[in-house]
Amino acid sequence: MENQNILEVHGLCKKYKKFALEQVDLVLPKGCIMGFVGENGAGKTTTLKCILDIAHRDSGSVDIFGQDSRKADMEDIGVVFVEMNYQQDITGNNINTMYRNIYRNWQEDTFFGYLDRFGIDRKKAYKTASRGMQLKLQLAVALSHRARLLLLDEPTSGLDPVVRDEMLEIFQDFIMDEEHSILFSTHITSDLEKIADYVVMIHEGRVIFSEQKDTLLYQYGIWKGNDSSLAKLPKNAVLAVSRSGFGVSALVNRKKLGRNFEAERPSIDEIMLHLIKGEQIWAE
Repeated sequence: MENQNILEVHGLCKKYKKFALEQVDLVLPKGCIMGFVGENGAGKTTTLKCILDIAHRDSGSVDIFGQDSRKADMEDIGVVFVEMNYQQDITGNNINTMYRNIYRNWQEDTFFGYLDRFGIDRKKAYKTASRGMQLKLQLAVALSHRARLLLLDEPTSGLDPVVRDEMLEIFQDFIMDEEHSILFSTHITSDLEKIADYVVMIHEGRVIFSEQKDTLLYQYGIWKGNDSSLAKLPKNAVLAVSRSGFGVSALVNRKKLGRNFEAERPSIDEIMLHLIKGEQIWAE
């Protein structure tokens, strides 16, 4: 049977002097968008680099299209990295000429079509473009060589809300045939709530959760009250507690909470903040 997962990462470890990825697992099916979230320095970019073998993993496995990532055809993978830069004087026309000689499946009309759609002057030097425009140029390249998997590091960072929405529509169009997938890291969790099928959260090099988005938002809830009422909650329902001048809030398992207590539907931001900054209870 054909593998229905376009990307599988199991037990991925990578150690540096002051940071380590530890036992990172994630599975991305075909036709899906997976959002990768976590605070700065949590390990998102390092994970993406290990998937691409830009950073060599110490242990664990990474399979893309059913084979070891180190044997995968890189032409099938489109990449956008915040820190990836072209030569400062290069133009859109130069980039088209360069990649036409690199990619077997380079689509010149598609590339120039995206430049026009994104409002990028093909004769303008890369160094004169804003950070948002530079990201859009990278995305135009990633979408113009018939890639089946997009690995995107903060692809909507620095873009205004209107352009971000346009990008999200492009991502959704990309996976419509159910043969393409996207893994993208972001700090803009509202984008994930719009388009993600799966959400993975990483904290200090460890995956905290990897869930279908709808399951995640249905399973968890935000309870609000004070310390005395908190003590009345079922202990096995409470995962994390946060306190502020406005009172107490808790991230809870809605099913274990029962019908006698009310919990609001959470945002992905609220789930993250409670798990990162709250007092950890970790209900079983």
